[in-house]
Amino acid sequence: MTWHERALTFNCQGEQLFGVLATPSDQSRATGTGVLVVVGGPQYRVGAHRQFVQFARALAAAGHSVLRFDVRGMGDSTGAQRTFEELDADIDAGLCALEAAAPEAGRLVMMGLCDGASAAWLRLDSPTRHRVSAVCVANPWVRTQASLAQTQVKHYYTQRLRQPEFWRKLFTGGVGAAAVKSVLQNLQLAVQKHRAPGQTAPNTAPFPDRMARACLKFAGPQLIVLSELDLTAKEFAGQLKTHLQWGRAASSPSIEVAELAAADHTFTGHKSRSEFEALVLGWLARSVVTHTQ
Repeated sequence: MTWHERALTFNCQGEQLFGVLATPSDQSRATGTGVLVVVGGPQYRVGAHRQFVQFARALAAAGHSVLRFDVRGMGDSTGAQRTFEELDADIDAGLCALEAAAPEAGRLVMMGLCDGASAAWLRLDSPTRHRVSAVCVANPWVRTQASLAQTQVKHYYTQRLRQPEFWRKLFTGGVGAAAVKSVLQNLQLAVQKHRAPGQTAPNTAPFPDRMARACLKFAGPQLIVLSELDLTAKEFAGQLKTHLQWGRAASSPSIEVAELAAADHTFTGHKSRSEFEALVLGWLARSVVTHTQ
């Protein structure tokens, strides 16, 4: 099956957003699923090494309608730039635009990478989350000072402390005082206990806690993809093991967690990109299209 693309413009609180909708050329083979790509970070709808372009076309060729768009202040969209914690209105506008442009897509799916994934989960925490049928996230951003310290201790410092060269430098003055201080500070942060759930009001909780709450409450299928070679993915994997709500989410039968071997943060290279696309397509066919019919 081939795909077709067309440009869209739509409104978000008085600003004009720009997007590109990819649909299957043969509408008789459409799956009835629409995917909204939530672009995170300081980038626009194309993505690193055109990953969102290729992703949207691959899904459209398989029968899905896919909208990738620029949030306010990015790419061709007007308005002031916002953080990923402030994209609810942009995502709502994108969902409405996808519904209007692809009315045959009765099931709406959000897909995000990095802090785009975080924004998608935070969007689920709003009262209108029932409009979304499923969520796919890749290498979600949960970084705080403590989580970064924990990841560095586990995946860098532990390995470094096992190297004889490190100890030679330490005892001969080759490791500066600032570096030693940094190690000690990270060790202190890494052993801090997680705050007990419910200790902070929901609207003032740290964003990873709000993400976990939304993920756990959402009843639809969810796919979490983690890249083996990505530090952001390792930080999130650490949350799955140590954070109470994330741990519960990971054990939910409606949530799949998959790791892509030898993949980096943005699935660079034909092999990683193809494996990621195949993973998402398989999940859509197995857990979304069939599950929600």
